[in-house]
Amino acid sequence: MKIKKTKFKDLIILNGIKHQDKRGYLRELVLEKLIKRKFKFQILSVSKKNVLRGLHFQVKKPQGKLISVLKGEIFDVAVDLRKNSKTYRKYFSIKLSDKNCTSVFIPPGFAHGFLTLKKENIICYSCTEYRSPKDERSLKYNDPKIKIKWPAKKPNISYKDKNAKTLNSLFK
Repeated sequence: MKIKKTKFKDLIILNGIKHQDKRGYLRELVLEKLIKRKFKFQILSVSKKNVLRGLHFQVKKPQGKLISVLKGEIFDVAVDLRKNSKTYRKYFSIKLSDKNCTSVFIPPGFAHGFLTLKKENIICYSCTEYRSPKDERSLKYNDPKIKIKWPAKKPNISYKDKNAKTLNSLFK
């Protein structure tokens, strides 16, 4: 597994290796010693094509997330909400898929979301903190201040995410 740094402090890309033969394949997803983080729990997300989930974050117990695609492909996005960061209010995006064996570690302090690009998509989140529903917030996926270039014009979005708040209203 190879690690690539980004311009976002502590946000890293992991390029895995797929060991494949006629029976199938084996792929490493998490090497805690490379990331230097412990993961408390994992989440599995299954979505059809053109589903947009996010942008989600927790205020009191921010989560670091290792995002890996087990099947399909996603356009993954992280927005830096760390006020003292050089990349505050900027976003990072990457395509992750089962084919490219690429994962991304998003450190605590980011809002996270993704858009699914294939018919069936299975995504694994490894999280550094437990889910805290009372601390969850949603940032508007199409906030005009962030200007994310999503690769879909009319994504399928939940009621919660359609009614998410902009950066300015979240951080007055």
